[in-house]
Amino acid sequence: MRSSDWSAVAEIYKEGIATGMATFETEIPSWKQWDENHLDSCRWVATNQGKILGWAALSGVSSRCVYGGVAEVSVYVAAMARGNKVGEQLLKKLITDSEKQGYWTLQSGIFPENLASIKLHEKLGFRKIGYREKIGQLAGVWLDNILMEKRSKTIE
Repeated sequence: MRSSDWSAVAEIYKEGIATGMATFETEIPSWKQWDENHLDSCRWVATNQGKILGWAALSGVSSRCVYGGVAEVSVYVAAMARGNKVGEQLLKKLITDSEKQGYWTLQSGIFPENLASIKLHEKLGFRKIGYREKIGQLAGVWLDNILMEKRSKTIE
């Protein structure tokens, strides 16, 4: 992903926000804000004939050095591309790339209603490790989150 992709990436992010099942965020950040909140490595877009169909990136989970190999996953797919394995391709790439970068654990916080995302993560080796009740509010409504993680089998 490059800064020149931001317009398309932001539009896909906006579509995800509109579902009410993808994130607690309610507004699209600027490129600068987004860039500062995501790792420099492990950023990908999926394209078909030059059109961006989805994106994936990692965020750090803590500034403490002990968690230096742990990152949080974001995967978003354009509405018109959902159901075509774009998310699966992106998440597979993130897993492979993150291990090459030395990340030993990937985690995701997913709304229980987002069954497609839960199933995708499970298919690629993530497991449910927790349930966070009323972890945050969206439009004044408390929402739960399922915490999932994948521990690398190649990094000991």
